Amino acid sequence: MGRIAVGDTIPDGTLSYANEAHQVVNVSVHSLAAGKQVILVGVPGAFTPGCSLKHVPGFIEKAEELKSKGISEIFVLSVNDPYVMKGWAKSYPENKHLKFLSDSTAAYIKSLGLELELDVSDKGYGTRSERFALLLDDLQVKVANVETGGQLKVSTAEDMLKSL
Repeated sequence: MGRIAVGDTIPDGTLSYANEAHQVVNVSVHSLAAGKQVILVGVPGAFTPGCSLKHVPGFIEKAEELKSKGISEIFVLSVNDPYVMKGWAKSYPENKHLKFLSDSTAAYIKSLGLELELDVSDKGYGTRSERFALLLDDLQVKVANVETGGQLKVSTAEDMLKSL
């Protein structure tokens, strides 16, 4: 499959998170998104400057407005382990709505065709995700905002609000 696009049905896959008991919980993407309108926000890495200072805070700030327009869930996805994602989520004490999920092997990102084309293995990073925001309605992609060149211009919370 090529890159996920508007009109496609999102593939199923397994993502994970670390719960309060520090256990890793695996979840099916379809179980998270079936029958709902959700936003899946993909970021290159937890705690990275663009993701931590601009991209994720924008969704935290606009979460209630997005929910008022019919969004059930907002998921932040990165190719980091579940414990890193849990730590990153805790770095936003003001967050009440975003759920942070792990795709530690990049298997799901690859199934979407959204792995970063730039090879950063020599820096110890491994496969990374493109920066993106997908609007899903009962598993179907309604909006696919994918950044190019490390930008933050089309995948913001404001862009999603304009699409609703």
